[in-house]
Amino acid sequence: MACSARILVTAWCFFVGISVFVPGWQGLVYGLPPPCESQIYCTGDLLKQVQLARLFSDDKHFVDMPLRESPELVLKTFQQLVNVTPGGILSKEQLQQFVSSSFSDPGQEFEQWEPQDWTSSPQILAKISDQKLQVWASDLNAKWKSLGRKIKDDVRTHPMFYSQIYVPHPLMVPGGRFIEYYYWDSYWVIEGLLLSEMAVTAKGMIQNFLYLVERYGHIPNGGRVYYLRRSQPPFLTLMMDAYLAHANDTEFLRENIHLLEVEYEFWQRNRSVSITVGDRNHTLNYYNVQIGEPRPESYSKDWELATDLNEDARQELWAELKSAAESGWDFSSRWFLSWPPPLPATLKDTKARAVVPVDLNAFLCKTEHLLASFYRRLGNTTKAAQFQATLERRLEAVQAVFWNEAAGVWLDFNLLKKQPNPAFYPSNLAPLWTDCFSDQAAAERAVRYLEGSTVLSYKNGLPTSLARTGEQWDLPNAWPPLQHMVIAGLAKSSSLRAKEIAFALAQNWVRTNFALYKKYQAMFEKYNVDGDGKPGAGGEYQVQEGFGWTNGVVLQLLDLYGDRLTSGSPSTPFRAWIIAACIFLLNLK
Repeated sequence: MACSARILVTAWCFFVGISVFVPGWQGLVYGLPPPCESQIYCTGDLLKQVQLARLFSDDKHFVDMPLRESPELVLKTFQQLVNVTPGGILSKEQLQQFVSSSFSDPGQEFEQWEPQDWTSSPQILAKISDQKLQVWASDLNAKWKSLGRKIKDDVRTHPMFYSQIYVPHPLMVPGGRFIEYYYWDSYWVIEGLLLSEMAVTAKGMIQNFLYLVERYGHIPNGGRVYYLRRSQPPFLTLMMDAYLAHANDTEFLRENIHLLEVEYEFWQRNRSVSITVGDRNHTLNYYNVQIGEPRPESYSKDWELATDLNEDARQELWAELKSAAESGWDFSSRWFLSWPPPLPATLKDTKARAVVPVDLNAFLCKTEHLLASFYRRLGNTTKAAQFQATLERRLEAVQAVFWNEAAGVWLDFNLLKKQPNPAFYPSNLAPLWTDCFSDQAAAERAVRYLEGSTVLSYKNGLPTSLARTGEQWDLPNAWPPLQHMVIAGLAKSSSLRAKEIAFALAQNWVRTNFALYKKYQAMFEKYNVDGDGKPGAGGEYQVQEGFGWTNGVVLQLLDLYGDRLTSGSPSTPFRAWIIAACIFLLNLK
């Protein structure tokens, strides 16, 4: 049998067998379910007319507005207007009046809340040698008070009036337009809270996610009904591990480990794919949201993008966009079928369901490792052995499918092309962070991979890719969670080069964040790696301030390197590594 595809210069044969239906490339019959059943917030003529009229600069504004009346009455009022309007399409003025009388401003579902476990002087401050950075860390610690939210009990008793999904405990939101909780953002928020000695608040956020798993069988993308049928990268078990490292709350683990397993099984049951390498079959995971219609929070953009497509193709595109959104990387050349050049690519080329991502499988690898460890801790040797065996299969699959000997790194696998994506993404190094590898030389190979690319020439952070597409998860943007994964992965290596590049990357990231904080008195969700540094841009909305995961990542880096970091100007990591190595060698004398 001839090889159907080759991985760069290797001679491995890949024969791809899909264990779940993959509508993005096997042909899609239209009739996929909507994002949720709400005829106001997720589907229907009311949503369509309001969003296509573009009453607000951001589509998300409308679907975050609570109702003033019952859904039935609001829909009845809208239908009456439609019935007396020629053609049934309301004017912008009619829609503005209708929305104003039927909906309240976003944010009405929250009540004032300030965390009771906040302290002005957490121990992390004493670990920071640079006085300017210490003052800044104190400011970041204070920001938790402005990002805290508590959902009103009325959302629980009258959920039909809100798009907000109720959770029982107070929480932290990212900031800016993101006034609700989000799934993967919350991991870095929780890590930051724990460093701020706010374990009660951190535990409450984890309890909220466990509540969602118990209710829905998975964790939605975020705290809105229009996010219900898609998730985000699975970090719940990693959140539990972070909390246990600070609180040693074994009873909390015992009470909830079954829910950690429920969430894990959601990904195994609904997001798995089978890939055969040689004569070995491997099960891995990918993002696969089989939900139709435009995303309610970006309705007009999705509709416009699909205007020249037939109905089947439109529904397929909208499902692909939701799958990319489930990845957290919305949007990126990483999901473009025709990328890299010379073929031009746009959002229409998004085929996220055809990509088996390195980082998703690295996260699930860590989940399997932790579940095995948790069950051993609880004395359940049978379950521990089960997850240990699952972990070993995952390690074999990650090595067989993702590791590329020629590149010296792990690469996403494209199911349509039956080959890896050779492009640089920080996610290529995710297995270093989650310990999802068995070759101890992997860190040294990863360093050579970084040095062999141009990414270390950027002094304001690692770029998200080397592709300039205008999408926010591409060049020139740099994102906090990706910086942390790469830095933390390199930092725990036994390689001196890896450790010092990790420090150089951390130094530049902290300096970039600090410089812009001094300039704007704000933290941003993403940053621009070009020039002297500025807030990130691109994508579907303006750069947001706050910002939960940004603050959490900076606090983690200050915790890791507080005695070494300084508040000067960024320099290229390669030059910084040389300087650091020289200092290290001088200290040996």
